Amino acid sequence: MHRLKNLFENNKSWTESIRAKDPDFFEKLSRQQTPDYLWIGCSDSRVPANEIVGLLPGELFVHRNVANAVIHTDLNCLSVIQFAVDVLEVKHIIVCGHYGCGGVRASMEHQRLGLVDHWLRHVRDICQKHDDTLREIADETQRWDRLCELNVMEQVSNVCHTTMVQGAWERGQTLVVHGWIYSIRDGLLRDLDVCATRQAEISDVYRIATSDSRT
Repeated sequence: MHRLKNLFENNKSWTESIRAKDPDFFEKLSRQQTPDYLWIGCSDSRVPANEIVGLLPGELFVHRNVANAVIHTDLNCLSVIQFAVDVLEVKHIIVCGHYGCGGVRASMEHQRLGLVDHWLRHVRDICQKHDDTLREIADETQRWDRLCELNVMEQVSNVCHTTMVQGAWERGQTLVVHGWIYSIRDGLLRDLDVCATRQAEISDVYRIATSDSRT
C-alpha cells in the first residue's frame, strides 16, 4: 500500500519548525481563525498562496480553481465568499492570477482538454470580449500575459457584483477588492491597479484598468 511516507515526514518536520519558533502556535490556531484576507487564486501548484505573501496558517482564507475564475453559478466559490465576508468579516478580497496560466492559454488557443473546457468557456468569453486589444499584441507571450491580466480584472468585477460584496458595502462594512498577478518567472506579485472599496467605483476602476492604454 502506498502511504506517501515522505509527505508525512515533511509534515512532522514542518510542525517541529513552527513549534521551535512559537511553542503555542497550534494551540492558539485551533481556537479560531481570524483572517483579514480572502485569496481567490489559481489551482496551479506553482502558486502557493500563503507562502508568496509570507502569511502563516490562519491568516489567509483561500479559494482556488482553474484560472482563478469567479462565476456566478459556482456555488463553491460563492459559498467561500459568503463565509469570508459574512462570518469571518475579512477586510480584503484578493483575486490573484498568474502569468503562464495554462487555463488561460488553453482558452486563448481554443485547445480541447476535456471536461475542463466547460469551465474555461468563461475565460474564452473574456478572450473574445477583448479580441481587438489582444490582436494588436504581436508577441504571443505578451498576448498571453495580457489575457492573464484581463482575466483577473474581469474576475474582480465579478466579485464586486456578487450579492455578498454588494450587501457588505450597503451596510457599511469595510471591504476592499483587489486584482493582483503573480509571476512564476521571478516570484513577484504585481498590483494591476484594479481596486474597489464601494459600488460606485466598480465601473470606473474596470474601465481604466482594461483600457488599451495599458497594453
